[in-house]
Amino acid sequence: MAVAFKKMKWLGAAETLLAVGLLGATLMATSSAETSAASRYDNQIQAMVTHKLAGKRQFSQVKATVQDGVVTLTGTVDLLQGKLDAAKLARKAAHAQGVRNLVSVAGPNVADAELEQKLARKLRFVREGYDITFDYFALGVQDGVVTVEGQDRTGMGRDEALADIANMPGVKDVIDKISLEPVSMFDDGLRLRAMRVIYGDSVLNKYAMDPARPIRIIVDNGHLTLYGTVDSKMEKEVAGIRANQLPGAFSVDNKLQVEGKSGQQGL
Repeated sequence: MAVAFKKMKWLGAAETLLAVGLLGATLMATSSAETSAASRYDNQIQAMVTHKLAGKRQFSQVKATVQDGVVTLTGTVDLLQGKLDAAKLARKAAHAQGVRNLVSVAGPNVADAELEQKLARKLRFVREGYDITFDYFALGVQDGVVTVEGQDRTGMGRDEALADIANMPGVKDVIDKISLEPVSMFDDGLRLRAMRVIYGDSVLNKYAMDPARPIRIIVDNGHLTLYGTVDSKMEKEVAGIRANQLPGAFSVDNKLQVEGKSGQQGL
């Protein structure tokens, strides 16, 4: 009986090994079939993408190759926006499985400090209106790569800021760390009350009249944060006092900077 049992056990292992081998062969055959199916459109995809690239002057130095349905873009463009647009164009090609964007941004080489100042001015003056009070962006530039972080209430400010950055000569890439504030009627009410008490103060109402320098009011689940730049320490303290008097605010973080004492590009 013992011998028979061992034989049966060995036969079971052999059958298992055979099954594993058959499964592996099946998976390899399936993978090969999928690759073959993806690659059969390579020439068509490449012709389509190449034709579309040739139709726009900004892509005159961009080339496309395709393997297994994946489009690889190489070459140079003048602006970061051109690199983003090239990838967008390639993704729209029928049967394209993906895009590898290896395009380089040639453009002018601008010193990081100069580029940061240009972007700060651009973003400060284009985002005027009601929502500008309720978002806050901070910029940093290193080797032409722009990192932008902050919070936005609707997403419109974020989209406009990223578009402005991508179209600025000298920007090589952008790292987006902007988060959207949660949708909340409670938070919206707190924002409006904070705006009224802060801008309604005689010491601070001048900031309501300057669209380039508002006191930013960020509310996230009842937690209120103040950003921006004011002219004096007294003004910062007054804004903090007014915010702390608001009913319904779970906490207040006064991050206002005093003019000339901050190295951060807050917008």
